[in-house]
Amino acid sequence: MKRMLVFALLLAAAAVAGAEGPQVVLETSKGTIVAELYPDKAPLSVENFLGYVESGFFDGTVFHRVIDGFMIQGGGFTADLERKLTREAIQNESKNGVSNARGTLAMARTNDPHSATAQFYVNLVDNDNLDSRGGGWGYAVFGKVVEGMDVVDAIAKVPTGRQMGMGDVPTEAVVITKATVKKAADAE
Repeated sequence: MKRMLVFALLLAAAAVAGAEGPQVVLETSKGTIVAELYPDKAPLSVENFLGYVESGFFDGTVFHRVIDGFMIQGGGFTADLERKLTREAIQNESKNGVSNARGTLAMARTNDPHSATAQFYVNLVDNDNLDSRGGGWGYAVFGKVVEGMDVVDAIAKVPTGRQMGMGDVPTEAVVITKATVKKAADAE
């Protein structure tokens, strides 16, 4: 119940700010990224993401998977590549009609279509192969970068390698130092 109230308040703040949806600021070790979320297209994913932002969960996490020409993924590991404990997985909203276009944010998941928790990615190119097709499940897009795509592109260029059994891990941690919801006063 408390999460639903927080979600409603965040949507109201976004309306006051004149934005389509709430905006989240990701301060990273490479610069700042601002993303606008799509509560009308992916309400479960947006509520889930905002819950992690509001709780401070993303603070100190890293972009742990970086593939130039594809996407950057973060939200689940500390700088030491320790997996953070998450809440329950959410239902997949990939059939919402929003494509995995350059600059969009989407929920990362395993082969189980309904396994998304905290991890998300930013598309570096149009990845329509990740969209829902022919009744199958894709990856749910829930927002887009509105400021700082140059930061996203800079993250995409960092050197990567294998660490802790994972591939495409930046050799120098790219940290999300702070994630916050952009308040109405900040939008002016």
